[in-house]
Amino acid sequence: MANSTSPSSILHNLRLCSDHLKDSLSSTQYTPPQSSPEVSIKSKLQSLLETQTQIKDFALCCAALASALNSTTQHLSWVPNSLSLSAVSSFKQLAKIYYEDDSMHTKCLLKFRDLDMDLNDIVESEKKLVIEMMLDVLPLLKGNIKESAIDVNEESDGISAASAGVPVAYAVLAAYQFRWFVTQVDAPYLGKLCHLVIPCALTALDHWSPEVKAQGMISFIYLAKKVKASEIGGYADVILDACCQNVASDDEIWHYVVEMSVLLVTLTQQSNPRSSWYEKLLNEMLSHLERQPRNKQRRIAWLTHIEPLFSGLGLILLAHFRRLFPLFFKWMHADDDETVLLVLKRIVTVLRLTWIRFSPSIERLIDELVTLYKDAALKVAREDIRSLILQTLTLIWQSKRSQFDAVWVKYKDDPNLRSLQPSST
Repeated sequence: MANSTSPSSILHNLRLCSDHLKDSLSSTQYTPPQSSPEVSIKSKLQSLLETQTQIKDFALCCAALASALNSTTQHLSWVPNSLSLSAVSSFKQLAKIYYEDDSMHTKCLLKFRDLDMDLNDIVESEKKLVIEMMLDVLPLLKGNIKESAIDVNEESDGISAASAGVPVAYAVLAAYQFRWFVTQVDAPYLGKLCHLVIPCALTALDHWSPEVKAQGMISFIYLAKKVKASEIGGYADVILDACCQNVASDDEIWHYVVEMSVLLVTLTQQSNPRSSWYEKLLNEMLSHLERQPRNKQRRIAWLTHIEPLFSGLGLILLAHFRRLFPLFFKWMHADDDETVLLVLKRIVTVLRLTWIRFSPSIERLIDELVTLYKDAALKVAREDIRSLILQTLTLIWQSKRSQFDAVWVKYKDDPNLRSLQPSST
């Protein structure tokens, strides 16, 4: 029996969904940000829902409104949650009707076959429609992001805006739409779309705006968690080079830089701890941390996300001790408990991976841990801090017993340190 849904029925429902969103948009209050008074994102989204709306335009509008649910940009802060949820619901409704039509379903399968993708296991129609729309919208969004980027002119050795008349607000909008599309697709399907996703994400990373960069970074973080190294393929070097270039990013997005870089280098270089990319990225990060050791935001972001990179390096970490431990020693005595706990956990990781062989840092480390143990009496997290200190000292004692005992001589009779004696554990 033929399916009763027809192309005219799909267009009718598309108009209904568009009109519903258009009405909601019209009734939503909007004031352009002071930084971009000449731009109306609301009008831009309304233009996607005109009388002759195409499914692609409708999908772009829904992506923008849906991405506002967890946005931090002033360009989408005016979108109420109710409108975002309505956009998600409308997209799902249209997708369900779209795939009830046999001709649309067949056309879709042909597209997916070209990508060597079998979507029969995907139950949700909206996920299929997202993938189909990505084939059309990602190149478009890449172009929208690049329009307000900065190009380096090699011939004149100068820098110029690719299109000086294009406000950055449109690139921010495109970056949010791009991130929404990418994060709707799961493994193994996302891996088949790397050739579309990666160029767009790289374009976002190359943009001068931190808001645009951030959405590219979030997309890369998601990609790194969902795809295989083989699916990234020949893009690995250019991606890791972009990571290195972006280590100098603003404080507000540095946590994204670190997480993205760590995930991508460990994914693509996982079997090669001597890869130059491990060294380049770690050295870039350490250089920025050394210049701003008191920057709480940066050190917490780095200490939170760096462990997989440490694990990937393994024994090669020994080569970085002369830069790592001076930072560790500073941070062990930070005012905030979060930094202290994180740095102690990372020190434990380093000790386990390297067994601290051939290191001149042992005596200094023991001295700093003892000082911290005493200072922890005044800290809220003193029990957790002291537990990690004991764990650290125990690892040193197990791996370098003679050196530990030589240093511990000066502390063994201190009554305040009796519970800290590793040999008693």
